[in-house]
Amino acid sequence: MDADDLEPRKKPQALKNLDPMSIEELKDYIADLEGEILRAREAITRKQAVKAGAEAFFKR
Repeated sequence: MDADDLEPRKKPQALKNLDPMSIEELKDYIADLEGEILRAREAITRKQAVKAGAEAFFKR
């Protein structure tokens, strides 16, 4: 076992300081986050389709 295997794959991100941001900047930030959420959901959908295809193939 390699020492790298023991380390977490993802390090927690530091929270962004929202205090200095204006209302418009906060709205833009939210829009960016919503776009990223949509992108992640699409990736999940694609991966689920691949998984379902593999499961169907190997259940023959």
